[in-house]
Amino acid sequence: MKEDQRKYRKDNPANKLGDNERAKILKICNSPAYQSLPPSQIVPTLADKGLYIASEATFYRILKKKGQLEHRGKARPKISKKPRTHTATGPNQVWTWDITYLPTSIKGMFFYLYMIVDIYSRKIIAWEIHEEQSDESASLLIRKAYMSEGINGRDIVLHSDNGSPMKGATMLATLQNLGVVPSFSRPSVSNDNPYSEALFKTLKYKPGYPSRPFESLDGARSWVYEFVNWYNFKHKHSALKYVTPIQKHNKEDEKILRKRKAVYKKAKAKNPCRWSGKTRNWNPVKEVSLNPDKPDVKDIKMKKAA
Repeated sequence: MKEDQRKYRKDNPANKLGDNERAKILKICNSPAYQSLPPSQIVPTLADKGLYIASEATFYRILKKKGQLEHRGKARPKISKKPRTHTATGPNQVWTWDITYLPTSIKGMFFYLYMIVDIYSRKIIAWEIHEEQSDESASLLIRKAYMSEGINGRDIVLHSDNGSPMKGATMLATLQNLGVVPSFSRPSVSNDNPYSEALFKTLKYKPGYPSRPFESLDGARSWVYEFVNWYNFKHKHSALKYVTPIQKHNKEDEKILRKRKAVYKKAKAKNPCRWSGKTRNWNPVKEVSLNPDKPDVKDIKMKKAA
């Protein structure tokens, strides 16, 4: 076999930057004046000052090699730690709450619906409508919910987003006095509070939601009162195996689901040819988690392989 006769250049190119020049580029790119700018803006700005160090491509190459190509300085995205996972195995263990806007007949004016929901049963624990958002109103609402459910010093978590009514001094002092553990979403991350978001979506997309803005505070309160009554006592919730929030909250769901299971079992025994497999799963939901940890992709692949 013949040896490779191709010639390779062993000397360094004449235009190769030295260590000092590369260090200078990194220093400039990370200086306060340029740390938030890409090379495409840094190089022309330096040229306007009568300074040329290297091409934009060279700047990009050096930053990439140092792992600084994507974001530097203020352009670096803030990484917020995911909120702690809270799991409820029964009612009155984990609540979430939020505030939503209700339109009024006056342009630019809104009513504000405060609502607390139990993530285990999906029961609306307490609600109020006000003409403003304030932590004082939120504080009164949590006291109302605490008393109506007879918590009496039991451990309970209250999750919310990061709005000022949620983190106001009066609200936080109330939670501390009641022994309620506050939990908060990451800034600008709406799906950290999914149960309250889903509840408000159900409210606003329900057939019968007013097509016109509310004329008065009493009118808004009257409509929401009817909605809460329907939601808690009549709405068969898909996530609860189609029992109502009140049935789940009062632990009546197990008896109801056992009866459904028996009905299906009897139907299958009567006409087995109509059933290709098992009957519908009517087992009750035993636990519900807020912001659960997602399983590791590697673990999923290993389980599938096994």
